[in-house]
Amino acid sequence: LVLRSGALPVPVDVEQEQTVGPSLGRDSIEKGKLSMIVGGVAVLLFMIVFYRLQGIVADIALILNMLFILGFLSSFGVTLTLPGIAGLVLTMGMAVDGNIIIFERIKEELRVGKSPLAAIEAGYGRSLWTVLDSNITTLLTGLILFWFGTGPIKGFAATLCIGIISTVFSNVIVARVITDLVYGERKVEALSI
Repeated sequence: LVLRSGALPVPVDVEQEQTVGPSLGRDSIEKGKLSMIVGGVAVLLFMIVFYRLQGIVADIALILNMLFILGFLSSFGVTLTLPGIAGLVLTMGMAVDGNIIIFERIKEELRVGKSPLAAIEAGYGRSLWTVLDSNITTLLTGLILFWFGTGPIKGFAATLCIGIISTVFSNVIVARVITDLVYGERKVEALSI
C-alpha cells in the first residue's frame, strides 16, 4: 500500500546486488524440459496401468496433442520459456483429465449393462459437455491472463490457450477416431478399460 501512494518516506540503500548469467537461465530451461519429460512419461504409464488399451489410446492422443502444440508454436517461431513449459505441463494435465472423464463414463455405461460399443458411444457422447466445460473455463482464464498479463504471464497464457484448443480437438476427435479404429465395427465382447 505504501508503494501505491507514492515514494517511500525513507532513503533506499542497496544492501546486495547480484548479476545472474545466461547459464542459470539455460539451466532452468533444461530442468523444466526434464521435468516435463519425466512427468509426461509418468502420465503415460499411469494411463496404461489404469486404463489398459484405452490408456494406450489416450497416450497416442496425448502425444499427438503435444506434437500439434509444438508444431503450431514452432511454425510461428515461438521461443519456449519456463512459463511456456508450465503452460504445456498444465495442458498435458487437462488432456489427461479429459480422457479420464471419458473413460470413467464408459466404465459407468458398462456397469449399467451396455454392450462395449454402446458404452463407448454413450461414454463419449455423455462426457462431451463435461470435457468442453472444463476446457472452456480454463481457456477463458487463459484469455483473461493474456489480455491483462505482461511478459511471462502473457507467454504462459498464450501457450495454455493454444494447448487447450488442441486438447479439446485431441480429446473429442482424435481419441475417438483412434478408439473407433481399435474396436471398429467388429463384434466386441469386452473392453480393455
